[in-house]
Amino acid sequence: LHHCPLGGVRCIIRSTWTRLPGPLHAALGLPATREKRKKVVPTLQGILQAHFAAFQSKHKLPKRIRDAAGAIMSCRTAAMGGHVERCPEGHAERVWYNSCKHRSCPKCGHLPTERWIEKQKARLLACGHHHVIFTVPPELHALWRYNRERMMDVLFHCVRDTLFVLLGDERYGGLVPGLLCSYHSWGRDQGYHPHLHCRVTAGGRGKAGAWVPAKKANLLPYLVVRDLYRGKMIAAVRGALHSGELVLPP
Repeated sequence: LHHCPLGGVRCIIRSTWTRLPGPLHAALGLPATREKRKKVVPTLQGILQAHFAAFQSKHKLPKRIRDAAGAIMSCRTAAMGGHVERCPEGHAERVWYNSCKHRSCPKCGHLPTERWIEKQKARLLACGHHHVIFTVPPELHALWRYNRERMMDVLFHCVRDTLFVLLGDERYGGLVPGLLCSYHSWGRDQGYHPHLHCRVTAGGRGKAGAWVPAKKANLLPYLVVRDLYRGKMIAAVRGALHSGELVLPP
């Protein structure tokens, strides 16, 4: 204990906290032992359980979003049912609730995700690769929301055709590249941002069937790729609209 120059008494408690005598704890109004604070880490399930109902009441959500949220909120709870593990001798017993197995669930999706990553790594060729990203302009986001599957099909085909046409040109190698594409529907800020990540081989199969390295260090000129991709995307969307394959948003 130290006397404070401004009056009163202050207590310096460090590593000797639990060594203070019981009466002194009581006199200072302190607990007899140190209470360890448990760090509470929020989970996606807890956040959805606490706020999803209120969010849903204010927003119109598609069925796939409602289904995903419902599965995550119910995962490994009594709502999913479960089974009992019991020792035959009666020494121990515990209840295990079933998992939702939804691909968006952090609890269920970790192992399948790791397996998927390993599978994709095994498919990569032993060569250099380029990372190319193709985005969908905001002007098409409303159309995308109402025609998700068809628009995604359009995106993949336009990206593939753009890369194959340009890399098949003798000026850029005259080759057929290897592609590994992954679709993302959001950006870094978690906002809606459909785009395609492409892993493109730095070379490919030439006309003679042999491996041909890419001629350019940066694979393809940006402006050339942009203009061709934009033209193919606009033409594909217009064609799908004229054929009645797309539903216009209200």
